[in-house]
Amino acid sequence: METNQEKRLYRVRNGVVAGVCGGIAEFFGLRTTTIRWVTLLLVLFGGLSIWVYIILWLIVPKKPKNL
Repeated sequence: METNQEKRLYRVRNGVVAGVCGGIAEFFGLRTTTIRWVTLLLVLFGGLSIWVYIILWLIVPKKPKNL
């Protein structure tokens, strides 16, 4: 648990594709599988573009090895 640091969004290093869903799950304290299913459903039925995932892949940094 982070004590003196502000919470930051990172991509996880052991992610299936890019680590975006894993990073979001870690940030909100949820299960990665849940975030992956929600993302898939939003892409297929909710109008969330795959481009949003790609943009997050590009702008969200990877989690540093020391964290």
